[in-house]
Amino acid sequence: MSNKITRRAFCSMLLALPFPARAQQPGKIPRIAFITASRSAQAARIEAFRQGLRELGYVEGKNIVIEWREDEGNRDRQRAIAAELVRLKVDVIVTVSAAQTLSAKEATATIPTVMINPGDPVASGLVASLARPGGNVTGQSNFRPELSGKRLEILKEIVPRLSRVAVFATTTSTTYALVSKELDLAAGALGVKLQYLDVRSPKDFETAFQAATKGRAEASSGCRAPFCLLIDQRSQH
Repeated sequence: MSNKITRRAFCSMLLALPFPARAQQPGKIPRIAFITASRSAQAARIEAFRQGLRELGYVEGKNIVIEWREDEGNRDRQRAIAAELVRLKVDVIVTVSAAQTLSAKEATATIPTVMINPGDPVASGLVASLARPGGNVTGQSNFRPELSGKRLEILKEIVPRLSRVAVFATTTSTTYALVSKELDLAAGALGVKLQYLDVRSPKDFETAFQAATKGRAEASSGCRAPFCLLIDQRSQH
């Protein structure tokens, strides 16, 4: 398990997993399940995933089947999807969040599950360790909670008079507590007030931006699971 992996290497790892014996039957086409909150929001990642498969000789609908599922960031739907995929007897499950991975892990201990940047997989209880994940879950993670505070420091350097920052966060994320702790520590040292706004699906962004504007935030932190940085250019005028 690595914190850095190329598209081709990721797909190679995925297809090198020990598929159950049923997938080795003559004429049996491997079936991969790909779970995401929104396919449109993950368009670039999905295309890279498909390209990686093509580079390895796998073409969707020809010699591999992909079961696409969208959960809209809903925890109950994530569990329902995981249960459905187990019933379908897919060969591999691909997830793009810690919550999705956890749902898959709860649903099956045998179907290989490959996670794409799930935050901190060890703290989330998804794997035993990065060196020896154990179980049926593997993948890659570049989670570094301490970088959240560093991003806020950089933002303060860019906007020296910065005093209020809106934080777009998925509060149900298993990594929320770790990242928010780092942000709170940095905010206290920098004299910056944080406004946390819950964003669980793409449709929540408009409401979050409205709340940030109403709260007179001078910049915003958010967008990815669970955070990234966006600068509101109006804060520089």
